[in-house]
Amino acid sequence: MENVTSTRTNSPFTVEIEDEQPPPPSVVSTSSSKEAGGWRAIKYIIANESFEKLASMSLISNITVYLLTNYNLGGIFVVNVVQIWSGSSNIASIAGAFISDSYLGRFRTLLYGSFASFLGILTMTLTAGIHQLRPPTCEQPPNCKEPQDWQLGVLFAALGLLSIGAGGIRPCNIAFGADQFDTNTEKGRTNLERFFNWWYFSFTIALVIALTGVVYIQTNVSWTLGFAIPTICLAVSITIFLLGLHTYICKEPQGSIFPDMAKVIVAACRKRKLQSQGKAFYDPHLDLENKRLVAPTDRFKFFNKAAIIAAPSELNDQGITKNAWRLCSLQNVEDFKCLLGILPVWVTGIFCFVVMDQQNTFGVLQVAQTNRSLGPHFKVPPGWMNLSSMIALSIWIYIYECIYIPLTKRMSTRAKRLTVGQRIKIGILLSILCMLVAATVEKKRRDSALRLGSFVSPTSFALLLPQFALSGLNEAFAAVAIMEFFTMQMPESMRTVAGAVFFLSMSIANYIGSLIVTIIHKITSLKGRTPWLGSHDLNKNRLEYYYYVIAVLGGLNFLYFNFFASSYVINNSKDTGTREVQQEGSKEGRMGDNTEDEENAIGINGTR
Repeated sequence: MENVTSTRTNSPFTVEIEDEQPPPPSVVSTSSSKEAGGWRAIKYIIANESFEKLASMSLISNITVYLLTNYNLGGIFVVNVVQIWSGSSNIASIAGAFISDSYLGRFRTLLYGSFASFLGILTMTLTAGIHQLRPPTCEQPPNCKEPQDWQLGVLFAALGLLSIGAGGIRPCNIAFGADQFDTNTEKGRTNLERFFNWWYFSFTIALVIALTGVVYIQTNVSWTLGFAIPTICLAVSITIFLLGLHTYICKEPQGSIFPDMAKVIVAACRKRKLQSQGKAFYDPHLDLENKRLVAPTDRFKFFNKAAIIAAPSELNDQGITKNAWRLCSLQNVEDFKCLLGILPVWVTGIFCFVVMDQQNTFGVLQVAQTNRSLGPHFKVPPGWMNLSSMIALSIWIYIYECIYIPLTKRMSTRAKRLTVGQRIKIGILLSILCMLVAATVEKKRRDSALRLGSFVSPTSFALLLPQFALSGLNEAFAAVAIMEFFTMQMPESMRTVAGAVFFLSMSIANYIGSLIVTIIHKITSLKGRTPWLGSHDLNKNRLEYYYYVIAVLGGLNFLYFNFFASSYVINNSKDTGTREVQQEGSKEGRMGDNTEDEENAIGINGTR
């Protein structure tokens, strides 16, 4: 590690640490009562979140079926629409996080996002209720009339409003709840853990209701009624949120770190010819409240140049940088290097999500062309199949936390948790197995349909349950571990960035999945050959070949992680350090390796 000068003198690149505590961050309480925040506010936040999730998941889980049956969109087009919309919703979360941190604050960002979502789902309800807004119902698939451009315009406007709403809600919902507790006290930290548990419980209940009752109404009763219910739920959600206004603690926006990262890149490039040896670094102690500062590390040493004091004129009389685009603090440099350190694992996550997305699109299309009868009078809605993914994920978490961990503790007096790297590897292998199983099942489904010459295969929908379950296990191992890795490797000040990076990986996975579908369709259509994808009727496609391609990509992802990215899981945890700043002086220290991994099932499930 390069030497960093730190003294108690009045050097321009050091900061005196006063004995008195710094003032708390700017907080605006909407209540005149001293009891603002806490559980008084949380009951409104959880109720608001429950109704919002019920509304959004009712649409997300069944959007593929709606576009296929009511807009007569072809297989490849509907997949692209759903994936691009999902990707746009996730990438909007980054913009939402920036706007919240820099301008609006979490309360107003949540409120405006909720209004945008309400307008979006209301428009979707109108497309279901007003038949002029969509093409005529298809009586003889696959010979269906396509929607007109203006009808697609109304549809895309609705989806766009929903994406804007998701961008405001997703990065702020849990963070706003956490704002209601003082985590500097033991009681506050305990209450925060209880809030996470209740938040996850309410989300699970909302998801079960959405995937059973509302999806059934949409598929078997009426799409208009099926969309009207989540529209009403979202209106109730906004009403509850506003009713709790007098109880909330609303923190003022403190500024986003994204501009600071850009400044590090620019400053390092400007000083690329400087040698750091023997140079002083600009190292103000920014985090006085927690007495903790990220220590300089040896990795990505090029960016340390951004903190080199090239000349005394770069600082003003108070020892503060005059131009942050030329001189950045070591804190900002190390924050940026933390972000760079997770990127190799981030790439692995993208291709894990590509596999998960297949069951939300092509998997649902497969179910639609199978025998969905359950008894003489009941047909299973295709959207219900996602329940098997959720159940598989929940069963594994229960086995892992309630059986595996206690058992290892009894056997060795210490609980042995699977490491992040081990879980990611297992998740990737499960993703490959998921695609191989899906390909085998699709071949059997298609062959049986062709033998009878029917659009719907006599193969039971139950044959597709294993591939949906494997997708859920892929999520339980790889996706949860990746989000945990992002959160644990980021300083506390960058935890919201960790969530934004996670959503960005899901967004890019959506776009890559859409690109792969388009490329495969064009290549396999050359010279008049039968394309693997693209027809309204899966029986005219070769979907199993497409699944094999995704399985090969999964294999390449496993090799990439095993021989390259996995080293960053180890090195990043060892290399990330903190410098404790104590009142009697400045003292350098290192954090050890990460302690036992904590399973963070809340984060990933909240994004589905």
